[in-house]
Amino acid sequence: MTKLLELNLELSAKTPRDILKHALTEHSAIGISFSGAEDVVLVDMAVKIKKDVQIFTLDTGRLHAETYQFIEEVRNFYGINIEIYSPEAAALQTFTKSKGLFSFYKDGHKECCGVRKIDPLKRALSSLDAWVTGQRKDQSPGTRQTIPTVELDSSFTGNTEQLVKYNPLANWSSEEVWNYIRAMEIPYNSLHSKGFKSIGCEPCTKAVLPNQHEREGRWWWEEATQKECGLHAGNVSQA
Repeated sequence: MTKLLELNLELSAKTPRDILKHALTEHSAIGISFSGAEDVVLVDMAVKIKKDVQIFTLDTGRLHAETYQFIEEVRNFYGINIEIYSPEAAALQTFTKSKGLFSFYKDGHKECCGVRKIDPLKRALSSLDAWVTGQRKDQSPGTRQTIPTVELDSSFTGNTEQLVKYNPLANWSSEEVWNYIRAMEIPYNSLHSKGFKSIGCEPCTKAVLPNQHEREGRWWWEEATQKECGLHAGNVSQA
């Protein structure tokens, strides 16, 4: 644990590209999580360091059409493979048969996210010993303000007992992310031009008004300080 704290202190002072380079050098079984939003910054940096880097995304079956189009655009733009993990068919069928298609409006999003996101993520991480996310501290004042640059992911396990999680963009602001996207002229989800700042599943995401925080467009019917789907469950426990 001491070594991890020292590494976090060291990496926190480095650029996202340097953090990524360290992660890709230190781990052979490592994957970049691409959500179909601003994570394209990570993809752009990573493929310039290691062309055959493993990149994966979660297809919940409920994404916006624009997000599916964007995933394909990124795949073609960089000439890369993006591994797509979908919900397990039997589990999804059982869930929708029992709860219908919009149960989350009544009893919260956790159960639906469990089937559509958490289980596929477990499969994606099962063969890895490290993964990279696009989390930033400014994304959520309630759950992400203290996220470290590197941490042990106690919520999931990979092919080793200790799954390492890197958050290279932790100290970047939304403005810095968009400055990079524009400067490098890389693709981005067209929903961002329609007022969507934080993009998830179509039924659970809406555009936000000027001066509204980006997470206010996610699960807007629920408690504002706990807007996590479970992919980063440690954030809620820390909060």
